[in-house]
Amino acid sequence: MVESDPSCSRPGELIRISSPHIRLTVVAVALSALIIILFVALPPFTLLGKADVVGYAVCHRIPERSFELGDRYFPLCARCTGTFLGAMLGLVAALLRRRRASRLPPVTVLGVLVFFVVLWAFDGLNSYLTLFPGAPHLYEPQNWLRLTTGMLNGLALVLLVLPIANFTLWREVTSEPVLKNLGELLTILPVAVLLIGVLVIGIRPLLVPLALISSLGVVVMLTLINAILATVALGREGTARTGWEALVPLSVGLGMALAEIMAMALLRAYLTMRLSLPF
Repeated sequence: MVESDPSCSRPGELIRISSPHIRLTVVAVALSALIIILFVALPPFTLLGKADVVGYAVCHRIPERSFELGDRYFPLCARCTGTFLGAMLGLVAALLRRRRASRLPPVTVLGVLVFFVVLWAFDGLNSYLTLFPGAPHLYEPQNWLRLTTGMLNGLALVLLVLPIANFTLWREVTSEPVLKNLGELLTILPVAVLLIGVLVIGIRPLLVPLALISSLGVVVMLTLINAILATVALGREGTARTGWEALVPLSVGLGMALAEIMAMALLRAYLTMRLSLPF
């Protein structure tokens, strides 16, 4: 049973969706279903192959900046692996606490989350500068640093996006922040440290699952953001009362996410051949 706050129910007993929006919804769902089918049906046919497509679309995948996975590398670089593992970790933690929370964290927690993003950006800039011989940089980049700052950034991103998605999607939401205080944030960090340790040490039985989850995190984050846009475009703000009713904007968001991934992968492949890029 989902806890709800009557004060956060949308006004009016019946929310009507106009006929043009209904027609647009049918078209959007049909196109999304086609895109999802194409993504599943087209090669590569393995889960790691699909994960590689996702990684190829959004990440540079420079080998020396990626973790090894047997005789191959992770679908995403160390920084992106951390970012989207962190996003998945934050999403699970938030949904387990209060899954329809519609408010951003309090200022103290927001400050820490912004600091996480700043750390990620700072380490990314320092790492980027090392691509240019002789360019000044403060310290030598390390994959464990890329992973760690990425993990913190991913936590921050999902904890900012999820309450916006909840407020946009659901008819009834809880008038609570997604995280209430720093203590709740601190309970997530030990799991993040554990995941970082598994990847840095290279505990083999867990590497493939974590590689797949990180790539899934890309799809989930894009789906959430696109679902917000789709909900507004289809005139369905605050109409979903059950999981089944939420499937419409979420499926459209998923279709949009996969379309974006395939388009970016094709564009990268074209530019790589055209410009003879090294990766």
